[in-house]
Amino acid sequence: MLTIGQLAAYAGVTVAAVRHYHRIGLLPEPERDRSGYRSYDADAVVRLIRIHVLAAAGVPLARVADLLDADAAGFARGIREIDARLRAEVRRLQEARTRLAQLAAGEQLALPASVVGYLDRLRAMGVAEGYIEEERDAWILVAAQLPDTIDEVIAGKHRDLDDPDLVRLYGLLSDALSWTVDDPRVVEVADILDRINTRALASGAADELGLEQGLIDLLDSRMLASSPATGRLIELLEERGWRGWTRLRRVAAISGRDS
Repeated sequence: MLTIGQLAAYAGVTVAAVRHYHRIGLLPEPERDRSGYRSYDADAVVRLIRIHVLAAAGVPLARVADLLDADAAGFARGIREIDARLRAEVRRLQEARTRLAQLAAGEQLALPASVVGYLDRLRAMGVAEGYIEEERDAWILVAAQLPDTIDEVIAGKHRDLDDPDLVRLYGLLSDALSWTVDDPRVVEVADILDRINTRALASGAADELGLEQGLIDLLDSRMLASSPATGRLIELLEERGWRGWTRLRRVAAISGRDS
């Protein structure tokens, strides 16, 4: 007959594990002898070894008792079920690792490659990282709503960069986040946007992404919160006959336009 320590040693587990298996009913707890000690026989060693092998193989302890008491067919069926669960868990963990790798890649987590390439082009033009981060977050929202057409939209944005006015616009906006309301560059940005959108309207190429109004409102509010100068820019655009930001609309120009 064996003490609990000897039992644990034979099975390759700790005494604490044996006591845990007693508490959850996996391993029957023998009565104490007249000296107050519990003693274990060979059957206890065999059962403990089987418990340990199953647990080490990834079988949940809640299923171990059923498997220990099952016949050969039931045991095989139970093992197949557990294996299927483990394979599903492995796939979930692999997907989690893939997403973590994407997270480490930054922009590629939530953006298609076409948008990442466009942002890289802006970087190559010298646009400041702070402004690119603002544009990146806006594109995350747009790409989520336009998954089937975002590549086409970005292709058009690349073509737009052939316009010197747009290149100049990005050069100005690069550090616009720090502008004050009376910065003279706000007027120049309004003039450039006026020219770009007037040409687009005349050519029938006005920018219509097909975004829901709720998202447009969200993007506009984000832009307004990005810099103290953005409110003044919106006023200047209205004076030039435009309303909005994400979706500029032609309206009657307000009199008293700044020169």
